[in-house]
Amino acid sequence: MIPLYVQVRGFVARACAGYAGTPAEPQLRQIAGRLAEPLRVAIAGRVKAGKSTLLNALVGQELAATDAGECTRVVTWYRNGPTYRIMLHPVRGIPRQLPFGRLSGTLGLELGMAPDDVDRLVVDWPSPALRVLTLIDTPGLGSARAEVSGRTEAALVPEGDGVSTADAVVYLMRHVHGDDVRFLDAFHDDPAQRRPVNTIGVLAKADEVGHARVDALDSAAKIATRYARDPRVRGLCQTVVPVAGLLASSAASLKESEFRAFRRLAAAPESEVARLLTSADRFAAGESDVDVPAAERAELLARYGLFGVRLAAELVRGELVTGARALSGELLARSGLHRLRSLLTTQFAARADVLKARSALEAVELVLRSYPDRTGGLLHEWERIVAGAHEFAEIQLIDSIRLGVVLFTTDEARDAERLLGATGVDVPSRLGLPG
Repeated sequence: MIPLYVQVRGFVARACAGYAGTPAEPQLRQIAGRLAEPLRVAIAGRVKAGKSTLLNALVGQELAATDAGECTRVVTWYRNGPTYRIMLHPVRGIPRQLPFGRLSGTLGLELGMAPDDVDRLVVDWPSPALRVLTLIDTPGLGSARAEVSGRTEAALVPEGDGVSTADAVVYLMRHVHGDDVRFLDAFHDDPAQRRPVNTIGVLAKADEVGHARVDALDSAAKIATRYARDPRVRGLCQTVVPVAGLLASSAASLKESEFRAFRRLAAAPESEVARLLTSADRFAAGESDVDVPAAERAELLARYGLFGVRLAAELVRGELVTGARALSGELLARSGLHRLRSLLTTQFAARADVLKARSALEAVELVLRSYPDRTGGLLHEWERIVAGAHEFAEIQLIDSIRLGVVLFTTDEARDAERLLGATGVDVPSRLGLPG
């Protein structure tokens, strides 16, 4: 049997040939190019949910600005490239390259125009993490300025017959807010095309749960599990995982000087360290005999947050880590980032060809219905591919189980989803057995 992705690639090539020399050809060429690209994964969520911070953690470098500057108000693509380059695509006019530098670790640049006039920024950056996934950073939903949120919705939930720029979404939430449900519902508005299987929910800033205690991620994991079982959320995303994005982002670039500071902090009397760590303000500016100056403590707090500082000091004091690299690895492991990356690998990347094929078929259908079929057989072939794609049938059945259309007990639903490939499409994952 010919794999679905191969069928769709051949179909799009025949469509390009059939529409050669017509206004539809450029659109079809773009669709063919999209099939050859890595999977596009958008990172979305409400304002201040930590989207850019999470993107930096996934890339392993501080690229995306996390302040409230103008660059956070435009859609920005981060993709793997042979060289470092930033292109600005205006709403009207031709794209132009932007000069850039490094500003406090992140990319420093000036748009040179109002964010309202920018369609998107495209950042090409040589990165192993971006070879598999192109990440799309989006402005926050629920912004005080409707046009800012509108850019995200226009890109991911286009009106009318538009096609989403993303194949899948990582959606950040702090609580299950009405805006979250409304957006995800809109993203999955077409039951035949976009359903929970291509969305992962992230309980963002999980380290702030439980007053940033060292067991905060354990508490956050329980909350995420409760969200994942909530029928309202379950019908909108395949699972919810807790991630401490700030900790993950900073841990990936932990410096030797920071490890030494944590070691000096851990060597101080435990009662004095506990007093300092009572609050963020006290740790950053409080008087203390601890051999870590206030300015250095403030920098550690800005980079790792109160949870990260507490956890790092405990790990070093307990001699669970003996160097900067070991501390970096331990903090990353406890941040929840590995779990998210695993989901992206097993549930997005493993289904990348299916998700891209689905996006391509959706886009081609719009072209075929907008322009007369010159060959007379393309629309029929499109219908045959869609009807015969067992991969789509699997996805739709997983969604039906999650939405309660197909009724199972909890254990039956778990087993059925696993067999259908919800936790991985390889045979061992479907059977729940070791490789």
